Amino acid sequence: MSEDTLTTVDDFLSGRVQVVQPAKGFRAGTDSVLLAAALNAGARGEALEIGCGAGGALLPAAWRVQGMQFTGLERDLPSAALAVEGVAINNLEDRVMIVEGDAGNLPAEWENRFDLVFSNPPFFEAGKIMEPGQGKQDAYIETLSLKDWLSGMLFAVRPKGTIVMIHRAAELARILSVLERRSGDITVLPVRSAPGEEAKRVLVRARKGLRPGPLKLLAGVDLYQARGGERTQTLEAIAADGAGLVW
Repeated sequence: MSEDTLTTVDDFLSGRVQVVQPAKGFRAGTDSVLLAAALNAGARGEALEIGCGAGGALLPAAWRVQGMQFTGLERDLPSAALAVEGVAINNLEDRVMIVEGDAGNLPAEWENRFDLVFSNPPFFEAGKIMEPGQGKQDAYIETLSLKDWLSGMLFAVRPKGTIVMIHRAAELARILSVLERRSGDITVLPVRSAPGEEAKRVLVRARKGLRPGPLKLLAGVDLYQARGGERTQTLEAIAADGAGLVW
């Protein structure tokens, strides 16, 4: 077995969920856990994650939001196969399915289908950062523009349904330029590494087709008590206990 095919089975949420991941290459972490925690645990209906990878957000989300049926869409076949393994390990076959496909070419029958669509898209435009390490290209570099990725999310969510995204704070203007024309009830939650630092991430939530209104910019959350310090109570509750974000 080559190093490229080696995998690990990693505990998420203090072992409540197991995720099968490549031993080398992109491995899900805090961003994925935050995305799962950003979803409403009491939601009902059908949910779609676009770009689910090996299931780092999808599987914790399915554990937290037990009233929804989940579909994970992933273009990378090895990652999709790992997500299928994760579904089986967590005994979620009755509520979670993995579909191989591309965010830029969603099935026509998915239009206006899902009550919730969520995503952790690739963060960087091609040529804007150094070439990422082996196995990380699809996770870090856009193969589809952020505008088109958001358009795919809005295509799949039903009218008045909810989309949730985590992305770099530096890209907030690009995100809002798309959402403000096609959705309302937009809420932004900044995520900082530690108190006093700039937000590096934002969680953005919106509802399709609602009349535009005032954007809600929340105070945000800190992940660590100080740079290089211990986790905050918020992150500890999310990562260790499977708690949700209050926003």
